[in-house]
Amino acid sequence: MSLQQDYLERVYAGVLGKLIGVFLGRPFENWTHQRIMAELGTIDYYVHDRLGVPLVVTDDDVAGTFTFLRAFEEHGVKPELSAEEIGKTWLNNIVENRAILWWGGSGNSSEHTAWLNLKRGVPAPASGSIAVNGQTVAEQIGAQIFIDGWAMVAPGQPQLAARLAEQAAKVSHDGEAVHAAKLLAAMEAEAFVSDDVTHLIEVGLSVIPEDSLIARLIADVRRWHAELPEWRDCRQRIQDHYGYDKFPGNCHVVPNHALIIMSLLYAPDDLQKALMIVNTSGWDTDCNSGNLGCLLGIKLGLAGVDAGPDWRGPIADRMLISSADGGNAVTDAVRIAYQIAGFGHQLAGMPAPDRPKNGALFHFSLPGSVQGFEADTRSGSPGALSVENSGGKLALRIQSLAPGQKLSAMTPTFSPPNAPQMPVYELMATPLIYPGQWVEASIAAGPGNSAPVSVNLRLKVYGKGDTLNTIDGESQTLAPGQSTLLRWRLPDTGGQPIQQIGFNLATAAPQAKGVILVDYLRCDGPPELRLRRPDEPGDFWRLAWINSVSIFSKNFPAAFRISQSVGEGIIIHGTRQWSDYTVSSSIVIHLGHEGGLAVRVQGLRRYYAMLLSRDGYLRLIKVRDGKRTVLAEKAYSWNLEQSYPMSVTLSGSEIDCSIDGQPVFSISDTTEGYENGGIGLVINEGALSTAEIRVSSRPESARTS
Repeated sequence: MSLQQDYLERVYAGVLGKLIGVFLGRPFENWTHQRIMAELGTIDYYVHDRLGVPLVVTDDDVAGTFTFLRAFEEHGVKPELSAEEIGKTWLNNIVENRAILWWGGSGNSSEHTAWLNLKRGVPAPASGSIAVNGQTVAEQIGAQIFIDGWAMVAPGQPQLAARLAEQAAKVSHDGEAVHAAKLLAAMEAEAFVSDDVTHLIEVGLSVIPEDSLIARLIADVRRWHAELPEWRDCRQRIQDHYGYDKFPGNCHVVPNHALIIMSLLYAPDDLQKALMIVNTSGWDTDCNSGNLGCLLGIKLGLAGVDAGPDWRGPIADRMLISSADGGNAVTDAVRIAYQIAGFGHQLAGMPAPDRPKNGALFHFSLPGSVQGFEADTRSGSPGALSVENSGGKLALRIQSLAPGQKLSAMTPTFSPPNAPQMPVYELMATPLIYPGQWVEASIAAGPGNSAPVSVNLRLKVYGKGDTLNTIDGESQTLAPGQSTLLRWRLPDTGGQPIQQIGFNLATAAPQAKGVILVDYLRCDGPPELRLRRPDEPGDFWRLAWINSVSIFSKNFPAAFRISQSVGEGIIIHGTRQWSDYTVSSSIVIHLGHEGGLAVRVQGLRRYYAMLLSRDGYLRLIKVRDGKRTVLAEKAYSWNLEQSYPMSVTLSGSEIDCSIDGQPVFSISDTTEGYENGGIGLVINEGALSTAEIRVSSRPESARTS
């Protein structure tokens, strides 16, 4: 089948709508309408600054929506994707008590309850069923808030969107919660091809039982909308008939679903008005606003998102996704839109589109996109630099408005300094870029420049006390209209993570303003890393690891000491962009059944590992959804508290392992799905430590110390 010509742009608009809605409603989530009116008034725009909280934060609505789509990568892009497979993706990507979910306790949080069931071996859909968890837990709001991705991969196919949303919803929910999820998914899928709200609602109703409570609720809301010109009167009817006091649990799906339908009916073609209604109405504001924003983003497109106030500017495409896939944590709406559209193409029987500009990480190819780039106010006075998409050229336009000043435009590549203070949801992340990699940027001096402009690439790196220090690449001076390639091999940072990358520019003449156009910025190649305790450590060098162990200790001399009390634990570093590399470290096992190095790690339950085992063997294993395959093994006598230099080299399907400088395994594994991934340390019921881990493009034998 063919896809709509503007499919990708509408996906991007849907992702933006989701982010705008979530970040708009997040600061006053779970407030009543009465409290909102008393303390904030009508919600016409972002209010985070009034409440003293950051705008772009971690949130389950965003993290779950865009993480659970990983099931396509892990189990195949197919319309028959099952609840059981999506449940396995939960286990691979959700770090217990840390990532994605509200960890409110068994019987309190639907998602936490379902996750515990999955962990115990209860597969989906039983994990989220009424039969296992009871109706109260099964019919809370969570299924609805995660459905947007399943709709966006099925443009114009509401039945497919409803089927995928149903399978995903049943991992953690049942009953009316699943009906609500299916209905919204069908409406969003149909919104790619229709802008008639009456038709969209009818399509949504067609995928759920006619006698369901959700169907009856919608009939009531539609009738009240026809009777009542003022949305506030309709909201009162909803509170009277379907309010929180009518349902058990802390956040039932039914009242919140009613507010979404009401807001859509009263503002079918106005994003700002619809978001105003749904947020001013109260209850689960970020969830309701996120679903509604996505639906209207798809329906109205980028023009609808850009109508009214500047929703996009403060967000700048930025997105935070906390999961076991740390390299996907600090991301943006453009990268996510291309990922979703890739799945959509494959479901339609078409090849996924390549990332533009030869696979550049930052390419600015969607209208208005800036991919996180903003003016660094610490490099100049506020308003001294403007950063925007250049429009027709689909490039980043950076303009200095302060002649003679050196100014920077930066984008995040790792956790921001305020990450540890983000409320409720912890951000787990690894950096996007690393020492030893090559960065290349294609830039041009604006033709309107009256004087040359000096430009260099710039990094911001965590340092002593977790302050951000700058490292600059070599500067080039461009005449008006001149273009160039900036290339820079990123330097060693002493074990500290790179938090931002961007451009520093200045005009040569005191009175001249300067403009540069950035066509793309790419980062290539394996890293050259010495991961160790920095000379003056703060916290972020350790926070640059995905941590699923009981203790990642600060209190021992070794840089990395991990302890796992029950079962297997792992800490992970790196990204899915790492493919062929060598990792080496001198491992000390203090106690435990087995431990060692993991490579090509793609989550908690997908990786290769070279392990010393207490049964007297050295093994190379492959873990897939928690099931282990021994690829090679050798009897090996070893002792606790003794250091063992271990090394694993990956080249395509070839895996070579050595211990204590001697080769032990050389195998070929051609199974698809393990072509890339980061590195890790694994320990099973004990403790392991090492002073340093090295990652390189070269085999251990080819390196010098």
